Amino acid sequence: MAQKATIYKVELSVSDMDRHYYETHKLTVAKHPSETDERLMVRILAFALNAHEHMEMTKGLSSDDEPDIWQKSLSGELDLWVALGLPGEKNVRQSCGKANKVIIYCYGGRTAEMWWDKIKNKTTRFDNLQVINFSERDTSELAKLASRSMKLQVNIQDADVMVSVDDSIVYISPIKWKHTDHRS
Repeated sequence: MAQKATIYKVELSVSDMDRHYYETHKLTVAKHPSETDERLMVRILAFALNAHEHMEMTKGLSSDDEPDIWQKSLSGELDLWVALGLPGEKNVRQSCGKANKVIIYCYGGRTAEMWWDKIKNKTTRFDNLQVINFSERDTSELAKLASRSMKLQVNIQDADVMVSVDDSIVYISPIKWKHTDHRS
């Protein structure tokens, strides 16, 4: 019998001084049976880093043709495609063709570094692609904050991130491996 997704209730308060975005989002997040706490928390962090009133979690691991998070315009166009992990070159190419802006959030330490070394020269033509890496230490600390019912506070200033739950605080320093070549 197939395992079912575990439901997480998240109250996510975002204070993004860099974008002047201050909002609280009530999220119901389905954690796929094969998804780790680390990946779940990276997904929530990616949502916070791009928070917008039209931002949505998608089917993620349950669907091959959707990102983990997306933002659509009022006319239904894909403004933002957010993927996690280490997608193949074909997936990167397809997502860059579907959305105005694509952000890939990598994690996994040395494995992520090897993936980037292999794929980076093949991504130079994508002006709408941004690749950001989280250190293995940062994401493993973030995973420890996971619980079925969370009140997360995410503060972003000068591209540094502070995530807190109750008395626990994790500092994240995203590393930009590839910048977009246009402003959006």
